[in-house]
Amino acid sequence: MFDYAQKILDSPDAPQQIERLYQTLQDEKQRRHDFREWITPNIKAEFINGEVVLHSPVKRRHWKTTDFLSSILSIYTRIKKLGTVGTEKVMVALMRNDYEPDLVFYTKEKADKFTDDQLLFPAPDFIVEILSKGTASNDKGIKKADYAAHGVREYWIVDPTRQRVEQYVLLLPTDKQYTPPKTFAIGDDIESRVIEGFTIPVEALFDEQANIEALQNLLAQ
Repeated sequence: MFDYAQKILDSPDAPQQIERLYQTLQDEKQRRHDFREWITPNIKAEFINGEVVLHSPVKRRHWKTTDFLSSILSIYTRIKKLGTVGTEKVMVALMRNDYEPDLVFYTKEKADKFTDDQLLFPAPDFIVEILSKGTASNDKGIKKADYAAHGVREYWIVDPTRQRVEQYVLLLPTDKQYTPPKTFAIGDDIESRVIEGFTIPVEALFDEQANIEALQNLLAQ
């Protein structure tokens, strides 16, 4: 970032470049405001780098995976009083972009500060995105970078087609980039680095019986 700023300052037309950049960001700020006024609970959309990104309906395997993970995680974290889980329409407002991840988790300390009428939320502690053909590029690109830069301590990218999970973590609160991912497949157990005691078999994300058994095992701890 410093090198880019220095490159502009070293240019003879630095004032003009800075003015254009400022005007572009002001225009983007207005478009973001308009986006927030326009979006409704019935529209799945995000505001990414100045553009509105609309999401098409998802395949059954996508929403089944979301349901399996959200149900097991919601029940577990509520019973253990660890925090709050949100799905699909939680608007995460970061410095520049607004996202609606497939699943988010906030620790109890953060969630207790939210109000029932709140519409925009800060960076979660844990995010899951379920891959689809239309979202894969952003999930693995700008979102991953943005989540890390804003301190999302753990990020799962779940591929329901290949039945795999990529787990990204921040080792330190001051880190701005995730460590190289660990990949988990059928037959593996995946352990959350943020949600205490939450270890499940990968099958629990894709198979109903495995999901039920995993929940029973978690609650028996």
